[in-house]
Amino acid sequence: MPSATCSGPMRRREFLRFGLTGFAGLTLPALYRLRADAADDQTGERTALIVVWLHGGASHLETYDPKPLAPSEYRGPYSPIATSVPGLQYSELLPRQAAIADKCVVLKSLVHTGSCHDDGPQQIFTGHPFQGRRLAPDHPDLLTIANYLRRDPTRTIPNYVGVGPIPYLGSAYLGPAYGPFAVHGDPNTPKFEVPNIGLKDQAQQARLAGRIDLRRSFDNLRRDLDKIGNMAAMDTFETQAWNLLTRPDTALAFDLSKESDACRDRYGRNHWGQQCLMARRLVESGVELVGVTLNGELCGRVQNWDDHAVNHHVFDGMKYRTPFFDQAATALIEDLHERSLDRRVMVVIGGDFGRTPKISYAASSGGGIASGPTGTMQPGRDHWPNAMSFVFSGGGITPGQVIGATDLRGEHATDRRVGVQDFVATLYQHLGIDAQNISLQDFSGRPIPILQTGRPIPELTRS
Repeated sequence: MPSATCSGPMRRREFLRFGLTGFAGLTLPALYRLRADAADDQTGERTALIVVWLHGGASHLETYDPKPLAPSEYRGPYSPIATSVPGLQYSELLPRQAAIADKCVVLKSLVHTGSCHDDGPQQIFTGHPFQGRRLAPDHPDLLTIANYLRRDPTRTIPNYVGVGPIPYLGSAYLGPAYGPFAVHGDPNTPKFEVPNIGLKDQAQQARLAGRIDLRRSFDNLRRDLDKIGNMAAMDTFETQAWNLLTRPDTALAFDLSKESDACRDRYGRNHWGQQCLMARRLVESGVELVGVTLNGELCGRVQNWDDHAVNHHVFDGMKYRTPFFDQAATALIEDLHERSLDRRVMVVIGGDFGRTPKISYAASSGGGIASGPTGTMQPGRDHWPNAMSFVFSGGGITPGQVIGATDLRGEHATDRRVGVQDFVATLYQHLGIDAQNISLQDFSGRPIPILQTGRPIPELTRS
């Protein structure tokens, strides 16, 4: 189904609208809340993470785990091709990524128990076995926790940016202050801009500073009654708003016009290409956590990778969208390596789950890109959490490896079955977070370990 919007915590841009009108009503910032310090990596640099999210769940059989010997009712129309790693094959739909497979590690055996688009990513990024529909997780996701643990109130740029925030994640009992700074819209459009950054008018800056001083004299709100972190969120947003509105270096980090035409062309002059370019620009500017969601019109009619037959003709959908994805992901990985950012920056590519290896057929619910007219019988693949592929690059890992395998049909992991706890543990280790020994307090004050039983995947740890 099409991507949905839902009610929830006020978007960061809505808080930032207070910048010139509402600061007098906000409370005095409490900038130094209790946080754990994240360890630096062995190079002395702070590590960073970019998650490229295929919202809806891409077919593993049409990307990184093709099954040419499967029976016809499982096998799609696309052939496998050789990659730059001997013995490793990708789908022919990803020729650019196949050429740089020697810069990556492919995990083919990740599994979870989430059957829907909400509990799938919630399990993957929290490690908790959520099942059932919820718009946000009961426990904060890994990116939010990392933002909480690594947050520095003196920073002049947000530490966690969602260039199209990953759907269905959330900060839970940490409060909305630690969610992503959201960048919405298409960075490829000529008039695109990130709202509320780079206020250049000195008179406006002076008025803003005056309103902050005035607000301090009316700081009478009862902070001890705040149970869900909203006051802390407002304080954090206020500090961030000041930086975003007044610091030119902050605005510069988001400004794709500073990139050469050749660089922008390399990523692709489209929504996804420019999102990935922005992600590279952000980590180069010091942002440590970036989520990039690839959805929207480049996916086809229902604007995501959810290729049920009622939504898309799965094979037409994959053929339509993979050139944009292939170019953007390849450019991001190559660019990070060429700029020597690959030691500290890890890229993770994946989605909600895999897709059913057995092809299903149903009538299209509507015509459009990658979908026949209403009523047309067409092929699809449904949700499949029993096997999925993720790709990793950078982060100091040894590239050119393959972790795990699935059976002849791509239905089940047959070697090195990896659960979400190990996935989460791996990313925490990359970020220098000692997840084995950290607990956070939930709404009731009960300490909740941020990691239950997982251990980092050895092939995905720094060499």
